[in-house]
Amino acid sequence: SEPLAWTPVSAQAASLLEEAADLLVLHRDFAAAVERCEAGCDSLGPGTGPSPERCERASAEVKCSLCVVGIQALAEMNRWREVLSWVLQYYHVPEHLPPKVLELCILLYSKVREPQVMLEVGSSWLRDQANKNLPEYGSLLQLYLLHVLLPLGRFEGAEELVRGCDVLDSEQQLAFLRTIRESQHQWTQREDTHSAAEEQQDAATESVLSALSQKLLTMLTLLRRALRSMSSHFYLLPYKKMLLATFLLYLVVVRLDPASPTSLPFIYKLVQLFRQAWAAVFSPIHRPPIQD
Repeated sequence: SEPLAWTPVSAQAASLLEEAADLLVLHRDFAAAVERCEAGCDSLGPGTGPSPERCERASAEVKCSLCVVGIQALAEMNRWREVLSWVLQYYHVPEHLPPKVLELCILLYSKVREPQVMLEVGSSWLRDQANKNLPEYGSLLQLYLLHVLLPLGRFEGAEELVRGCDVLDSEQQLAFLRTIRESQHQWTQREDTHSAAEEQQDAATESVLSALSQKLLTMLTLLRRALRSMSSHFYLLPYKKMLLATFLLYLVVVRLDPASPTSLPFIYKLVQLFRQAWAAVFSPIHRPPIQD
């Protein structure tokens, strides 16, 4: 291969790349590593595309390496949501992403179970005519199918992408289509199993609710009967005697001294009244009232 043409700008970016790699791997200072990567990418300026001319190959490779280190540092800080926008600020459009950067983004968002983030980006990159001439195109197409389209259930889009790809030969197309159909079959089986489980859960929930409602109705019926029985007893309560007992209790507690001999008749009368009230409430109806 031809030797890379190093310019002062690319040499400075390469130095920042080395510092960023040391900060990432040796010092585990991820924030500082991202800062070095950003400084290096800013010094290189906007790229010209995925296949730059020879004079820009060094800058393109350094920028790609800076982005790879930056992606890893952001992922280590759990800032993976920022990765795609962070990368696109240096490449501007998905079609200009280097294959290594696109591969890393697809794997990252697949690992965090957010493959839909790469749906439009991967489609734009794979449909770009210039990218179809890259040697990594076939592997990226397979990666996009396995980690983005199929996990999202986009089977029709996957078949359309494979059939419309003139880079693949007939044998490769058949292998990809077979993979898509197998994945669709597994998806259908999972959906049927999930639907059956939901139906069983709904039936179990309905039976439990029905049993609970029946128990609640029984409890309410028993409570109604108990209240009716208590009310029938309370109707027999001698209210006049209860009022008199309450008044005597007030006199004893508030106005009289219980230790005084003059208070004894009132206390005795109060006890007799409470005994009669108690017998009227908690004794059978036919029991004759207690005589004084």
